[in-house]
Amino acid sequence: MKARQEATNQNHIAAGLDPRQGSRTPYTVKNAMEDYLSAYKRRGGKSVREFHNTIMAHVLPELGPIRLDRLSRSRVTQWRDEVAAAAPRLRTRAGSPGGQKRRVIDPADHDAIRARRATANRVLSVLKAALNFAHHEGRVQTKAAWETVKPFREVNAPRIRHLTDDEVVRLVNACDADLRQIVVAGMLTGMRYGEITRLRAVDFGREAGIVTVTVSKSGKPRHIYLTDEGQAFFDQSTSGRPGSSLVFTRANGEAWGKSHQFRPLREACAAARIEPAISFHILRHTYASRLALAGTPMTVIAAQLGHTDTRMTERHYAHLTPNYVADVVRASFTRLGIVPASNVASLGVASARTR
Repeated sequence: MKARQEATNQNHIAAGLDPRQGSRTPYTVKNAMEDYLSAYKRRGGKSVREFHNTIMAHVLPELGPIRLDRLSRSRVTQWRDEVAAAAPRLRTRAGSPGGQKRRVIDPADHDAIRARRATANRVLSVLKAALNFAHHEGRVQTKAAWETVKPFREVNAPRIRHLTDDEVVRLVNACDADLRQIVVAGMLTGMRYGEITRLRAVDFGREAGIVTVTVSKSGKPRHIYLTDEGQAFFDQSTSGRPGSSLVFTRANGEAWGKSHQFRPLREACAAARIEPAISFHILRHTYASRLALAGTPMTVIAAQLGHTDTRMTERHYAHLTPNYVADVVRASFTRLGIVPASNVASLGVASARTR
């Protein structure tokens, strides 16, 4: 009986049908994405909500209804190119007249085009992961439709923006009181918006001069070492508060939500004459860039930011560190002993006039 059921399932799969739903239900890209997302959640995958939103926004509208066994390489390639060509989505209220709003891209803006292709690459990797999972689970017999579809090349070169000290002061002065608190916290710690808005008074260690991030993007807690200015700021911000209370709240006393900072920060940028307006994440880049410009080792910056190793840190900030490349090369490439030592002091290359 079991062997017969297995044979039936295999026949359904060969016919492009979903063995779980019966012989009349085709197994589609939508089914594959749903199955992969469920497995992703079960194994504790990161940023599940963002992952789900990516699938809903970029994959299902175009590819969702297609039977997996009828998906072709040309269709996946066409879809990848369409994602890259689409204008970036703007934040749009549900039920807004005209539907989803998008930002207009200047065809001459090469950085915007690069960014869209980078987005297409990220979404393609999500699609491939889900379809590979479907193949592994026996839902489709071949990976030919997507396996050879390549991402765009040379689109991930980082272009990291950071504020000057003068811009930081202008921005802080332009913020309303509640926004100013989290902006200053971001500038003095390099913490992410979500990490800052979840901070409790107990997370500030006065004696050690540290802030502890208990829930981070990597899933591991980390300690951020504060400067004297940072310690004074957090001492003032937590003074008299119960350990379980949020350090930073909105003017109405409520907690900061996921997107509450967007509009007030944009308005503060306009008042501070910072163009184009920055996202909160630029404060993190500014913090790390200031450390790099001061010659701080990449390992230290990585630890403060919560990077698991220095690869991401070096990719974004190494070019800002004075003599970084020279120091790494000279420290890593040890002496070979093939050049004889000399006691003669060099006077340099003689000029044509002295020859």
